[in-house]
Amino acid sequence: MEGLDVRELRYFVAVAEELNFSRAAKRLGMAQPPLSRAISQMERRLGADLFDRNTHRVALTDFGKSMLDEARFALDVLAGVTRRAHRAALTTPTLVVTAKPGIATGMLRRIVDAYTALPGAARVEIVVSGYRGQAEMVRDGRADMALLSSYFDQRGLDVEPLTAERRVAALPAGHPLAQHDELRCRNLEDEPVPHWPRMTPAEHAYWSGRDRPAARNPSGISETEAAPPGPLVSDPSQLIEVVALGQAVALIPQSLAEANPRTDIAYRPVTDATPYTIAIAWFEGSRRHHVAQFVHTATRLHQPQSMAG
Repeated sequence: MEGLDVRELRYFVAVAEELNFSRAAKRLGMAQPPLSRAISQMERRLGADLFDRNTHRVALTDFGKSMLDEARFALDVLAGVTRRAHRAALTTPTLVVTAKPGIATGMLRRIVDAYTALPGAARVEIVVSGYRGQAEMVRDGRADMALLSSYFDQRGLDVEPLTAERRVAALPAGHPLAQHDELRCRNLEDEPVPHWPRMTPAEHAYWSGRDRPAARNPSGISETEAAPPGPLVSDPSQLIEVVALGQAVALIPQSLAEANPRTDIAYRPVTDATPYTIAIAWFEGSRRHHVAQFVHTATRLHQPQSMAG
């Protein structure tokens, strides 16, 4: 079968994200009929439908849903080749590094200070990025390296862990589970948990305590079992508020609990939850000297420590 080209992948992603051929065509700067024909030709070549469409709606098929993730990944990698090549050709060597606000940006500043003190260090630009943006920025070349916080998608990346901390359950103060000194993941299995925009099944499993492999999971909870649905949240402050309101319980890093002491929330350790980690990531297989030197600096400053008991 003849492979798909970049133009076709862009067409598919636009329609998949808009779920409307007219809006997708406008976004792509083209007329709708040739876009519709291009998608139909793709489906014939692939031997499967990407979309269910009728006069009322356009929806992704199961095959289309699985292909969307792969298409986005492929486009990110292709965009990254150009951006990384452009930076490598600059007269002044430059590294772009990114992290989300909070603990990660504080860590990144310390790493940058230590790195730029080295002889021959590259110029460094720090970009503060939003929720879930860091890995994508490395893959598509907008950043050379990033500090990633659990949970993250490692595809296309090399990753070195820097820190690990235990997670705790955030509970409304009057919740029956707040009477316990410590909990296990199985205690949370029937509780609604907050969910984030575009949350993947793997992310949902992590944030609901269902991510431990069965062979090592004493709770017996399957990661394929979805937790009861909770409210949609977009940042940690919103997450804390929905817990205080009694709308959900949450499995959060201990540092987030320590930063938000509240009388209307009880924090309890969850002894078998996988830890919350911060890692440094760079494009898979990168051989740039400045990248290797920056990673070495980061791991020298932040060797993973055993979690406190």
